[in-house]
Amino acid sequence: MVKLKPFIKWAGGKGKLLPQIRQMYPQGLGKTITKYAEPFVGGGAVLFDIISTYRLEQIYISDINKNLINTYNTVKNNHKELIEILSYIETQYLSLNADMQKKFYYLKRDEYNNMYNTCNIQKAALLIFLNKTCFNGLYRVNKNNMFNVPAGKYKNPKIYSIENISAISEALKYIDIIAESYTNVYEFADEKTFIYFDPPYRPLTNTSSFTAYTDNNFGDKEQISLAEFIEKIEKKGTYILLSNSDPHNIDNSDMFFDNLYCKKKINRIYAPRMINSKGNNRDYISELLISNY
Repeated sequence: MVKLKPFIKWAGGKGKLLPQIRQMYPQGLGKTITKYAEPFVGGGAVLFDIISTYRLEQIYISDINKNLINTYNTVKNNHKELIEILSYIETQYLSLNADMQKKFYYLKRDEYNNMYNTCNIQKAALLIFLNKTCFNGLYRVNKNNMFNVPAGKYKNPKIYSIENISAISEALKYIDIIAESYTNVYEFADEKTFIYFDPPYRPLTNTSSFTAYTDNNFGDKEQISLAEFIEKIEKKGTYILLSNSDPHNIDNSDMFFDNLYCKKKINRIYAPRMINSKGNNRDYISELLISNY
């Protein structure tokens, strides 16, 4: 199978953690476990790893971010037209000097935001372009749901890969892609299903919170609701794996997840994380991988 890679960056992306997450896939995946779901799909690193490795009968992905799901569906259904638009935008952008590239970026950001209620190929192309040229590859919106990330500084950014998008398009043709809350996965789940939950992380500090993928907040109340939903869905015999932050990095007495998932297996894995915006304070911190198997 072709090894697929995410076509966009996403906050909390799992690319660097894949070797450790892979070890937590349930035994029987691709054999007795024939269905996979990812209700917070984001950049899809785990999704693409799984579909590059295992043959499954049914796959379901969703996200509450309608613009992200529009982009996935565009790659699925209209990848040739998408590539044409991306090629045109990339050629324009790379022909400009640094100052003009910055102006071009903000023009495209305005164009994207002016398409507020639109979901089409052009908007998908703009999201990919902005994602690859904005500061740190963030996707962030303000209270009015306007994308507000400033321009990044890149010499020759690679906006897209024809080979990767084409291969992903073929793989997505057999996948259900839905713009819905994670609770919508309930009907899909059964005893042959593996679900990976990668929700917005609980912030380690008051200043580290970054959940603005949409205009919906995801606080402790929402984390508790997710845990209650997992309790409900696992009664179907579904295999569950969940990622989240580890409060013990900051406060060993913070038992929020240890208490919330006390009936589950809680594993701590380690990954390099940038812990300030200047980029000179990188350290290894632990994250949680929680499973019911």
